[in-house]
Amino acid sequence: MAPAPLDSLERLADTWALDDPTERKRLLIIVNPYATTVSVRLKNLVVYALQGRYEVTAAETTGRGHATELCREAADEGYDVVVAFGGDGTVNEAANGLAGSAVPLTCLPGGATNVFGKMLGIPGEIVDATEHLLRLADDWHPRRVDLPRVNGRHFTFSAGLGLDASVVERVDSHPYRKAHFGAWYYTYAAITSFLGGYVVNPPRLEVELPDGTVLPGVTAIVQNSDPYTYFQNRPVRVADPGALDSGLLNGAVLRRSTPTVMPTVIWRVFSKRALLSRHRAVDGFTGVEELVVRSADGRELPLQVDGDHIADVAEARFGIAPRALAVVS
Repeated sequence: MAPAPLDSLERLADTWALDDPTERKRLLIIVNPYATTVSVRLKNLVVYALQGRYEVTAAETTGRGHATELCREAADEGYDVVVAFGGDGTVNEAANGLAGSAVPLTCLPGGATNVFGKMLGIPGEIVDATEHLLRLADDWHPRRVDLPRVNGRHFTFSAGLGLDASVVERVDSHPYRKAHFGAWYYTYAAITSFLGGYVVNPPRLEVELPDGTVLPGVTAIVQNSDPYTYFQNRPVRVADPGALDSGLLNGAVLRRSTPTVMPTVIWRVFSKRALLSRHRAVDGFTGVEELVVRSADGRELPLQVDGDHIADVAEARFGIAPRALAVVS
């Protein structure tokens, strides 16, 4: 017997297939076949359902950077919309490929967290998200949002150096555990990364803001919106709230990571009211267009972008491209 979501998708596809609009938008759906919740049958059902309103072309990614290449080709070929069906990494690559173009991006949830999709208001469950996208065809209102960047690479919601990037690096090195245990494996990775590298002699960094202010610490997180991520469906908040179209960056610097500090830091990131920036061991910053994060002790720092570890770096230069990405949601 098929799982309930697949049964629901079949019914949804059959319902929308009965309709035959005179004009269909050209849609490219980019599928990461290795994403947490994606399967061949699920992909086929989603494509079949979307054909009720769109002229659909499907393409599977084969490795890192492929989604970016596909999106650049889609922009050149004049598609009406690109759908990133995968996790946050697939969305990030798609955004980099569509940056500066008129072709809008939207998402279908296929990963563990799907942060950017939730920020855009796209449902986190695949059947609801597919129906949402079908209805958009009759109420088409693309808009533009900002794209922050670090060392020349765009990101859609957050980037970080230090402890959070060490956690992401550990999770990325165990894709099976990431796929099967989700947020709970992130929790395990956070605890082991903290105990293994951030209790005694953690890497040191400095954040330099445009006004010359220097903020020392062990972890720096930069965002262009809110929240930083989700634990299952619960928002995890680090920087003070921002907006996807403000043209500005917000962030936070953790000055130290001792066992006495971290429990209250964790409490604040899950709190609905208590801001992390008001913690005694945290410096928050808001409303900047650029900043630089540098190693302060000669050790390279792990860098994560939209939940993917991309490199270890001695320096990270951040900026923002206002309204560089078209989206529809």
